[in-house]
Amino acid sequence: MCGIAGIAGSTDQNAATESVKRMTNSLSHRGPDAEGIFTEDGIALGHRRLSIIDLSEAANQPLYDETGRFVLILNGEIYNYRELKKDLAAYPFKTDSDTEVILAAYAKYGTECLSRLNGMFAFAIWDRRDKDLFIARDRIGVKPLYYALSGGKLLFASEIRAILDTGLVDRSLNPRAVREYLMFQSVYSPETIVKDIRQLPAGHFARYADGRLTISKYWDLTDTKGSPLNGDPQAIKTEVRRLFKESVERRLVSDVTLGAFLSGGIDSSAVVGMMAELSSDPVTTFSITFSEEKFDESKYSDLVAQRFGTHHHRVKLSAKDFLEELPSALRAMDSPSGDGLNTYVVSKATKNAGITVALSGLGGDELFAGYSNFLQWYRLRHSPVQRVPRTLRASAGALMSMSSNTKHHRIADILASENVDIQNIYPMLRQVLSAKTSGELAVNKNGYESIIQQELEVRIEQLNAMPVLSQFTVAELLGYTQNVLLKDTDQFSMASALEVREPFFDYHLVEYVLRIPDEIKYPRFAKSLFVDALAPMLPDEIVHRPKMGFVLPWDAWMRNELRSFCDLRIDRLGKRGILDRGRLTKLWDRFISGDPRVLWSHVWHTIVLDEWLENNHF
Repeated sequence: MCGIAGIAGSTDQNAATESVKRMTNSLSHRGPDAEGIFTEDGIALGHRRLSIIDLSEAANQPLYDETGRFVLILNGEIYNYRELKKDLAAYPFKTDSDTEVILAAYAKYGTECLSRLNGMFAFAIWDRRDKDLFIARDRIGVKPLYYALSGGKLLFASEIRAILDTGLVDRSLNPRAVREYLMFQSVYSPETIVKDIRQLPAGHFARYADGRLTISKYWDLTDTKGSPLNGDPQAIKTEVRRLFKESVERRLVSDVTLGAFLSGGIDSSAVVGMMAELSSDPVTTFSITFSEEKFDESKYSDLVAQRFGTHHHRVKLSAKDFLEELPSALRAMDSPSGDGLNTYVVSKATKNAGITVALSGLGGDELFAGYSNFLQWYRLRHSPVQRVPRTLRASAGALMSMSSNTKHHRIADILASENVDIQNIYPMLRQVLSAKTSGELAVNKNGYESIIQQELEVRIEQLNAMPVLSQFTVAELLGYTQNVLLKDTDQFSMASALEVREPFFDYHLVEYVLRIPDEIKYPRFAKSLFVDALAPMLPDEIVHRPKMGFVLPWDAWMRNELRSFCDLRIDRLGKRGILDRGRLTKLWDRFISGDPRVLWSHVWHTIVLDEWLENNHF
């Protein structure tokens, strides 16, 4: 795990070099172990290294192939590099790194090397002969890659701030992205909060040559390599277990100390249990604990730690501790987000304990229908509501919208929807603020369609051929998972130079689970298919425990300990001219007064937005 940066197309080599150095300085937290710069006419590449595989200096980057033609910088890990190395036995490897395997594969297969890589990655390869830059991002979008076209040059980096620090891109907000952020507490790919900076989409690569950038897709979630499975349920469970075990095993490859996050939920417990099965040494695990029983999950994480004999670390966190960490956590944000601060805390504690790589249970809910939204979608698709004329549905929705219950507002929006296809319903089930409220708040009133709705619309034919639950999984992975969970995991873990690996996002496992029919995947209890596949690994106390997640008392904090902090930022944001000041203030006042229709999550992400703007000099 590292940080990468580069500028292509510059006619001033010295200026490009200085700009890349500014970018690598900005990325130093991602790679504290080594720094490397490569420059020649038309290109400058920079790298900050977090050493994980092959710790020798020979594996520092930029790395050159045997001929000196190709130069590579990588952020991420290639989990199957050892298998690939066997297929590339004719190549004279000089390191034991996964990075050099990419070089060898690219030299032999060109862009087709991407189909052979299994990992999380964003990398760039410069062809010194053809003066061609190749950049690529992993299938699921675990690792970020941002870019900008400015003054005839292509700039790219692992973080938005690195590009901004060059001074070559204006610090201007993207008006469309502001509306997107208000609705979904994050800006969805390929947009960013900055007007002239974009994201390379997951599963895509790009070439930059002769001043032109060409972007191509090499993988898509809806390309599941086969129709829905019709096999024996037990055979499917056996295959799920095999694929999950192989995924965990791949992610144990490391030359540094490795551990795991353990909340005591099904997903993290399954990861730890499989790690214990695969390892001869005790697994090192980390849990956040609280004094308040309402928020504390330690009895569950302790139970799992004892069952699998882990070397368990309990990180005690009080409200005072968390609030003291808040300014540092907000400064760690490369992209504003209304979520994820918990990852900053657990990552910092894990790194301070001497761990450089941690496995996470992120992704289990998305694959195995663990969220309540899955069941809402499933029941909606099998209900007669879609046969009711829209005018009648809208009338019923109008009555529900007068309720003080925010859930009723969401139902009202769904009833008023043109149809109940996934591209219309999913955004409503994931929005923080409704389209109506966000439209009223945003100063820019131009027509708007959410990015995730567009992404689903272009795939609707493939989606309609998939099982109903899998349709929602695709929406989750393209939407909330990639643009909130994975983005936050990356920015908050790398703030402490901690690499996080997510076994549930192995593309072999994802492709297989998307083909499983609803009658087998339907959760009779929480993620029943996955639990049955691993049985008897997980104890009943874990399987049937109440679902908590990482719960923090934001509602109380924002009205008390954080009141002045929030007041200042709401007032400052109102003066910036990007939101309607009167409506923003009214929304905040309604929250403070206890209006049940205004939740803390409806305003917290606006507070974060102002803090991000202030920290990044907008």
